[in-house]
Formats: sequence, structure tokens, C-alpha cells
Amino acid sequence: MTDAPLPARADDKDWTWVLDRACHECGVSVGGLSMAAVSALNIRCADGWIEVLGQDDARVRARPAPDIWSPLEYACHVRDVFALFLERLELMLREDDPTFENWNPNITAEAERYDTQDPAAVAGQLAIAAGKLADRFATLGPAELSRTGRRSDGASFTVESFARYEIHDPLHHLWDVTGNSMAEWTA
Repeated sequence: MTDAPLPARADDKDWTWVLDRACHECGVSVGGLSMAAVSALNIRCADGWIEVLGQDDARVRARPAPDIWSPLEYACHVRDVFALFLERLELMLREDDPTFENWNPNITAEAERYDTQDPAAVAGQLAIAAGKLADRFATLGPAELSRTGRRSDGASFTVESFARYEIHDPLHHLWDVTGNSMAEWTA
């Protein structure tokens, strides 16, 4: 018998609509963000996650429901999102219109045992990953912003829309664990 938690509730929504309108849950509006704003938001968001991970260990590890990730599990996911988006960004810059490999966050969470990771280590890793992605977004020139890539489901992005799409995820999950509206972060 294992002490692994139940798998988290699967999220099979297509979140690309956040590029066109504010998220009705977290309040984030990413559609008009500049690359400088996206870059800065990645760093600010990482700081918010570091604050979350600095809370009492029992609170950081507690799931609000058996099938909903704990703040620690969400933080591990966000860390991995930062790293994955940097990989995909580099792919978009190297190749013409690449198709991204599928990624199932729940499989990664279970395989990497997000629930057992050290919050302080995750905080450091998350800050580094966010910083690398933010730095890379900040260095992009106008010609690079129109390069394209696509998910296997056909959703297509330019580098610019990809960056806007990316920042919604870590901000939305910060809302998931804090309950604080993120609307003012992108206003």
C-alpha cells in the first residue's frame, strides 16, 4: 500500500480563451499584456509562490479536498510550467511552427511525488525557473514575437500570445491557493 494521495481532479478545459477575455475565476486579463509586463509578472508571481511556500508546513501540504492539490503540489506544478514554457519557447525560436509534445500535469505530479517535495527547495527551484523564463521573454525582439508553435490539439500560438497564455497559469494557481483576486496584477 502507498501513502500517495489520490490523483488530482483532471482539468481538461481549453484555457486559450484567456487570451480574449479576463478569467472569470481569478480575474486575470492577459490579452493586452506587453512582453515587459509578462516578464515582470513572472517574477512577481514567483515571489507570491515563495510567500505561500514559507507558510506552516502542515498548511502547505494540506489538500483542501482529497482530489485538489495542496499549495505545495500547485507550486511544484507552477515550477514545472515555468520550465516547460521555457523549453517550448526555445523550440518556437529554433524551429518553424513546431508541435509541442503532450504533457499531463497529473501524471507528472504523481511520478515526481509533488506531495513529498521540500517546500524550501521548491521555492528556490520555482524562483530560478521563473527568472530564466522572465529573462528570456525580456530579450525577445519584434521579429521573434511573431514566430509560431502549436499544441497537439491544434491550438496555435505566436511567441507573444504564448507568453500571455503562460502567465495566466501561475497567477491562476496562486489564486487557487490564496483565494485572492489576481485582477489588479494585470490591470
